Amino acid sequence: MKKIKIIETAFRDAHQSLLATRMRTRDMLPIAKEMDNVGFFSLEVWGGATFDTCIRYLNEDPWERLVELKNLIKKTPLQMLLRGQNLVGYKHYPDDVVRKFVEKSYENGIDVFRIFDALNDIRNMEMAIKVAKEQNAHVMGTISYTISPYHTIEKYVAFAKDLENLECDSITIKDMAGLISPHDTYELIKTLKEETDLMINLHCHCTSGMSPISYYAACQAGVDLLDTAISPLSWGASQPPTESIVAALNNTAYDTGLDLKLLTNIKKYFEEIRKKYSSLIDPIAEKVDTDVLIYQIPGGMLSNFVSQLKQQNALDKYEEVLKEVPKVRKELGYPPLVTPTSQIVGIMAVMNVLGDERYKNVSKEVKEYIKGYYGRPPAPIDPVIAKKVIGDEKPITVRPADLLEPEFEKYKKEGEKLGIIKKEEDILTYTLYPSVAIKFLRGEVEEESLKPEKTIQSEEPAGLPTEYSVDVDGEVFDVKVLPVGYMEIGATSNKARNGSVEGSVISTMQGMILKLKVSKGDNVKEGDVVAVLEAMKMENDVHAPQSGIVEDVFIEEGDTVNAGDALMVIK
Repeated sequence: MKKIKIIETAFRDAHQSLLATRMRTRDMLPIAKEMDNVGFFSLEVWGGATFDTCIRYLNEDPWERLVELKNLIKKTPLQMLLRGQNLVGYKHYPDDVVRKFVEKSYENGIDVFRIFDALNDIRNMEMAIKVAKEQNAHVMGTISYTISPYHTIEKYVAFAKDLENLECDSITIKDMAGLISPHDTYELIKTLKEETDLMINLHCHCTSGMSPISYYAACQAGVDLLDTAISPLSWGASQPPTESIVAALNNTAYDTGLDLKLLTNIKKYFEEIRKKYSSLIDPIAEKVDTDVLIYQIPGGMLSNFVSQLKQQNALDKYEEVLKEVPKVRKELGYPPLVTPTSQIVGIMAVMNVLGDERYKNVSKEVKEYIKGYYGRPPAPIDPVIAKKVIGDEKPITVRPADLLEPEFEKYKKEGEKLGIIKKEEDILTYTLYPSVAIKFLRGEVEEESLKPEKTIQSEEPAGLPTEYSVDVDGEVFDVKVLPVGYMEIGATSNKARNGSVEGSVISTMQGMILKLKVSKGDNVKEGDVVAVLEAMKMENDVHAPQSGIVEDVFIEEGDTVNAGDALMVIK
């Protein structure tokens, strides 16, 4: 009789998939001891988007979250999701940063490292695996599962063998979009069990609705570990429900041995949590959507599209964006859609749809992907697209991190100079997210409200048209209210203006000004980069539409701008 072990995802992937990663530490701690008593193989509590969200929106220290959970959870190993050389960010970090981050994660409480690379490029996983093994942690070498003409069982098995050679303790099949069919599940796991000596773990999302059946097929094929989420945070873009899988396997050869009564108490607690965060649950993320079998878009990415298109005032383009994604994915060499490639492909699709020409506006990340800085794509990139984006530049062939200079000491000195470093972990926070971390470490980030707010005080004089920021279900919209009979009067603040002036450089999307590259009086040529806009977690260059002199600049670094705003005037 083979007992199946369960990994519970409520504290990480489940709320990342359904609640935009917004669950606070204070809502995890009261139930932590009960979760510890269930007998899970591990509790996934950290990594993925939790780090970014903590410092960007929740005003919480992710390191402190980990320590507080570890103080309460004594029996069950704590697990994190680590994006290989990307760690918990969206780009590659140098080896010295990877080493320090893995060591500190272990020191603060992580026992199990699930390490993956979005392109299944093992070169991007080697350093993190090596350092985690040095800590005597359990390492799950991970296959990012997807379907394409280039992704075959033979290739997945060869990759698993490479992971076994790196001394991983188990293999995770990470099916982030819920694409794996019961038949393919059985064939892949059976072959992996025959060809390797490692424990096999299946991690699925329920987007397509097939996952619970695939889980049973996995049991029949010899799987060792299954990922589930307590039922109030399950289904849709999340994992299959813990209680349902435990009950389904009860009194079979695959019995989990877990107590359904204990799980029922935990379920009641999370029902209240779900109510508390209900305003953040996107209907698209919580439902079964068989379109995923056509578009292959993970559920979390679907809710991101909705949020991004709302920000850009273009929700009517949603279907068009869904159809654009498979085209972009094919052109970029069929990358599996998981962070950061899901953002790279997804945002390129959004920009292709919103722009007047495909691949006219290209983020820095798309350029770097095509140049090979994220690793080797599974299939060749379309040469026409590559030429349009990077011209005659030749992509690199070495491991991307080999080109990176050590950074830890540099950021340590910078952080100390800024007076934001109180502990070694702060240096890592600053290194991973320089622009967000400064505000967070200075205590300037306000905790995001869970309840819709009415308005934010207008800066305009009484009696004139008024601008408000309105928070609706966790999404902030900038709204201008014009009383009946009033003419619209142009904005007089030093922020970006309405883009009706001749020579205006217009923002094509909402975002934050990350870098301002020109000043008033500067000479610029058509096509020069005049600013860098961070939108949808990607850096987007803003180009001069014509040659001339910068007559006026309406923005400063750190300003938030809307689609259609004028950033400056070039005459």
